[in-house]
Amino acid sequence: MLDLEGTTLTAFEQELLQRPSVGGLILFSRNYVAPNQLRDLIAAVRECRPDILLAVDQEGGRVQRLREGFLRLPALHAIAQYALSGPTPAHEIAATCGWAMAAEVLHYGIDFSFAPVLDLYQDSSPVIRERAFSADPATVIALARAYIEGMHKAGMAATGKHFPGHGTVAADSHVELPTDDRSFAELTASDYSTFAGCVDVLDAIMPAHVIYPQVDAQCAGFSRVWIQQLLREQLGFDGVVFSDDLSMVAAHGAGSPEMRTELALSAGCDMVLICNDRACALTVADWLESNGVRGNSRLLRMRAKPAAAIARLFEHPQWLAAKQLVAAILASDTAKGKPE
Repeated sequence: MLDLEGTTLTAFEQELLQRPSVGGLILFSRNYVAPNQLRDLIAAVRECRPDILLAVDQEGGRVQRLREGFLRLPALHAIAQYALSGPTPAHEIAATCGWAMAAEVLHYGIDFSFAPVLDLYQDSSPVIRERAFSADPATVIALARAYIEGMHKAGMAATGKHFPGHGTVAADSHVELPTDDRSFAELTASDYSTFAGCVDVLDAIMPAHVIYPQVDAQCAGFSRVWIQQLLREQLGFDGVVFSDDLSMVAAHGAGSPEMRTELALSAGCDMVLICNDRACALTVADWLESNGVRGNSRLLRMRAKPAAAIARLFEHPQWLAAKQLVAAILASDTAKGKPE
């Protein structure tokens, strides 16, 4: 899975997307100006490569790539605080927010958003923090399952991230390689338990670029222990495993782009992400094709299956109610001095 440089598809990118090693495309803020432009871009991509998986990070809060003309989404932590303090059942609030996010993304022809975050909330983790529902695993599990239920009702597959938990480390894996020195027993009692509690409703999981040295010397995204032994065998997960972006600084210690890709695939990832580094993406495409590496049938489950309401979304009563709820959550969060 790779990215585009701008708001339109170039001739070179049309050729790139048709390469057999390319199975996915992720959109960033630089690829978006307005809803009509997005429709044109997605139509051009689909004309070029109808079967490609189209993804985006549309979590809400500070991680929302599609903004102008889209519903302003609250961060997951704001959803949790609102859900746990009001008269409306928390399950209903989280499910409505998951449905609203997914429904709008699907309406424009994108297959899925990499959501939800299942990490634990900690003030000391600037990269995660309010992207997480709560510091309490039981609360994360309950709200995440409801949020995923909403996504599924809209027709979107859910991706839990960042396995087995990135929220408790302070370092940002975009710019350095974090280390979490806790024992496996400590991890299973906290961060890991949120994934264990949601694994049966998740369609995909994204591992963290974090090393847990008391469990394995490799970071989770390159680790057969974490992906094969613990995620696949112990938790029984049979869904898709996406690597986190192999261009992130935390992944560089594993070696060249080819070495990173081989490690991720050998560990059990089904698809590797190479973002914001066109040269690296081309190198990996060449390596995959020269080694005859192809995608597998698991990836098919990530294709959108939009509910009938999605086609005429903005006229649907459920959408109007969801907009009101989201606005109430944002107003409540702002009143607490936490503007999104």
